Amino acid sequence: MTFFETIITADGSETFYSSQFGETFHTKYGAKTEAEITYIQGCQIAEKINQKNSIKILDVCYGLGYNTAAALDYIIKLNSQCSIEIIALELDETVPYQAIKNNLLHHWSSDIIKILTQLLAEKKVNLPLIKMRLLIGDARQTIQTLVAENFQADAIFLDPFSPPKCPQLWTVEFLSLVSKSLNQNGIIATYSCSAGVRKAFQLAGFTIGNNLSVGRRSPGTIATKGLQPLSPLTQMELEHLQTRAAIPFRDYTFQDTAEMIISRREKEQSISILEPTSQWKKRWFS
Repeated sequence: MTFFETIITADGSETFYSSQFGETFHTKYGAKTEAEITYIQGCQIAEKINQKNSIKILDVCYGLGYNTAAALDYIIKLNSQCSIEIIALELDETVPYQAIKNNLLHHWSSDIIKILTQLLAEKKVNLPLIKMRLLIGDARQTIQTLVAENFQADAIFLDPFSPPKCPQLWTVEFLSLVSKSLNQNGIIATYSCSAGVRKAFQLAGFTIGNNLSVGRRSPGTIATKGLQPLSPLTQMELEHLQTRAAIPFRDYTFQDTAEMIISRREKEQSISILEPTSQWKKRWFS
């Protein structure tokens, strides 16, 4: 069994450090805060459950379970009669197992911990107002199950490791699959503001805007297929999308390794006629 080093973040909540990816699972500015601001506020959960008495959420990269825990906590407190459906995708079930075993979910109620414990053990929860599924495996494959089922989320939490560490889940192709699982009025939220990620969102058919920031971290990205008002990108950010940094990751077969995906992008950047990112930086930061 894999064991993870526990890290205390700035808001007092804990996260794990992954030696495999060389990153923590959450921002150092606050693991619980990130779940509440980047994903709950970013996806406009309050507005969505005020519009109707139900919500469907897709949690891509479930990890320790914080984003789902925060969503359950927030929705139940705001509207205890709201019907909730959550589908979570996770590669390694030892991550949520270790989170529960080490009591890292203690920030939430015993009822929520009980629900997430059942989700991990049985891979599903079937309560009168809460339906959940946990799909274990490569998200590039498990997302296709949801596309085949025509699952339509109101909100999608996109929370993989960073693009340089896990490019497989930031490609145009993967985001195009994710798009098929988001309803027309839905919002997808993520912490990443990478130009390559933002361009991939656009090529996958999304309109993008700035997400809320956590601590001193740059604003992440929110995206929609509809006409929802989003916080617009700045002129500087728009120009960043015209540089070589905005060349996106590609994974045409959904089977390439991280190294193959990174190498493909680097080759494309090396022959690109787009403005070098160094020139953009000089223009805006010198």
